[in-house]
Amino acid sequence: MFELLRSSTLRQLLARQAPALVISLVVAELFYKFGSFTLECLGFLATWFVLDAFLAFIARILAKPATDSA
Repeated sequence: MFELLRSSTLRQLLARQAPALVISLVVAELFYKFGSFTLECLGFLATWFVLDAFLAFIARILAKPATDSA
């Protein structure tokens, strides 16, 4: 986590991580009621990881040039 914060600027972190972070926080708050802080925290972190990977995949697809339709 420290390396992530150190290697990126605040603007880059907010642009890349804020949407996934906010959505994951809302999902965890609304749906994760495990009765254990540790389990809920792990669920939140797993949701954030999966959502961030999905958003990065979508961004990579959208960033590809449209050269396939020749």
